[in-house]
Amino acid sequence: MAGGEAATPLLEKKAAVYHEGCPGCGVDRRKALNPGIPYKEFFYIWIIILVSCLPISSLFPFLYFMIRDLHVAKTVEDIGFYAGFVGASYMLGRALTSSVWGMVADRFGRKPVIVFGLFSTFLFNILFGLSVRYSRFLLGSMNGLIGPIRAYAIEVCRPEHHAIALSLVSTAWAIGLIVGPTVGGYLAQPAEKYPKLFPADSLFGRFPYFLPCLCISGFCFVVLVSCIWLPVHEDRLK
Repeated sequence: MAGGEAATPLLEKKAAVYHEGCPGCGVDRRKALNPGIPYKEFFYIWIIILVSCLPISSLFPFLYFMIRDLHVAKTVEDIGFYAGFVGASYMLGRALTSSVWGMVADRFGRKPVIVFGLFSTFLFNILFGLSVRYSRFLLGSMNGLIGPIRAYAIEVCRPEHHAIALSLVSTAWAIGLIVGPTVGGYLAQPAEKYPKLFPADSLFGRFPYFLPCLCISGFCFVVLVSCIWLPVHEDRLK
């Protein structure tokens, strides 16, 4: 202390410098201008992850019966093998193409990959309900949502909100693992469970596992249309 005055050092915050055409600078600029929690973007993250999880989990309650009714397995003992193969084919397709979809999202942006992934989920899940072969593999290989949506979650919020953003991904996935089997279990074989609503000679009688797939695809279509208003972030590589 000198002359009765306390020495109070001033810390000057250096102004951030943003470069035109830099994707990272564009992301940082948006975060600086929007310090609050991006509720709209978070809602999209949650609902997109939920709808991408439903086709994975909805088939397990009826998969055994579906393989049995399609007469794919020659013996009852082989049903488990083919059921496991069908269940794993989705993740096999995703494992082979996830890195590719990540590179596509970096090059062309997150939104085109998200929209295409939702469209493929809508289409191939319906085909699976109609028992078209290999649709599960195509559903997994054409659905590259997880990587881009995680990147999107980080890019739309400030560092102090990263934990919330990523926890939304896990929460939506967990809820999908609850809702999916419920939908599949209640809506499969509707002609047997609800004969007054679904006659045996109707479409749902001839394709007993189409109804849960149709309902999930309908929900997916609603989310797909809503992505018209998905906030666009120009984060693609130049």
